[in-house]
Order: sequence, then C-alpha cells, then structure tokens
Amino acid sequence: MTDLSTLKYSEEHEWVALEGTTATIGITDFAADALGDIVFVELPEVGAELSRGDVFGEAESTKSVSELYAPVTGTVVEINDAVVDDPALLNSAPFGDAWLIKVEVADGALDGLLDRDAYVAHTEA
Repeated sequence: MTDLSTLKYSEEHEWVALEGTTATIGITDFAADALGDIVFVELPEVGAELSRGDVFGEAESTKSVSELYAPVTGTVVEINDAVVDDPALLNSAPFGDAWLIKVEVADGALDGLLDRDAYVAHTEA
C-alpha cells in the first residue's frame, strides 16, 4: 500500500503522487466510498492537455455519476486500462492498482494541493 502521507490531494478528492515530472493521479478512498460500487470509468486519451480544475473523465456507480477533476496541469502520458476494464478496482484499491492517469507536469505542479492532514480535515468538515 502507498504511504498516504507522501501524496498530495485536491479538494475534489483526487490524489497525486509525483515521481520526477510524472504525476500519477487517482481518486481517494473517501471518494470511492461516497460513490459506492463503481461500474464504469471514462478517461481521457493519451496526449490530452489538461489544466488544473478541468474535468478529465467520470466515474459512474450504481448510485451516481461523478466527474473527475484534474488536480494538475499537464499532458496525459498514460491511462490505466485495468481500471477501465474493471472499474471495481477503484473501490478495492484506490491508492494502489486503481490509479487513473499519469500526467507529465512542470515544476510547481503540486503547489496549492493539500497534504494528508489537511485533506483529512477537509473531509471531516
């Protein structure tokens, strides 16, 4: 399992792990629990240009549909086909195998995102 304290978080419930200039993005366990059983995921094409705050896809559950928001600005370099093929991974492993996209970003991409303590406080508010 990923060390959750090393991740950054958006107020829209996405997490970001930065390795070099590549940001791996997924949804948090809070978001997955709120959605319920996820049955469909739509992700952008590789090469798509994202700006922070843009809708980049959606997750549909048996209860609702939720838009996915880009927590960083950059270019999509990879999507997780495993999640598209088996959306339930988002419920079982939101911080592991169920990452959504990888984005090539510039320096400072994580500025303004929340650390784990701030995110937990945000979800409890």
